Amino acid sequence: MIASILRKYPISGTENNTSVNGLVAGGELIGYLERVLILTFTLMGSYVAVGFVLAAKSIFRFGELNKSDDRSMTEYVLIGSLVSVVITTLIGTLISLGLDVKIK
Repeated sequence: MIASILRKYPISGTENNTSVNGLVAGGELIGYLERVLILTFTLMGSYVAVGFVLAAKSIFRFGELNKSDDRSMTEYVLIGSLVSVVITTLIGTLISLGLDVKIK
């Protein structure tokens, strides 16, 4: 199953006519996985785990973004990550509230 998922994300290649070191479109896969985890943890009411996912991603990305001289790219990645977390958390919370109302 993992191999079939990763088949779409080769280790090197081109993306938007530029050479890519690492997974091609790896950020896309990371985003999907991040949103699944955040939605799952939100539905379980485990907001601490949501914070852990956000902190772990931030730690891993900090070194990469810190080395970048392109401030706009750093801001773009940070804003995209935060928007993703906020939207997914809101959706999870609304689903939880909807399920709670139906149960009562």
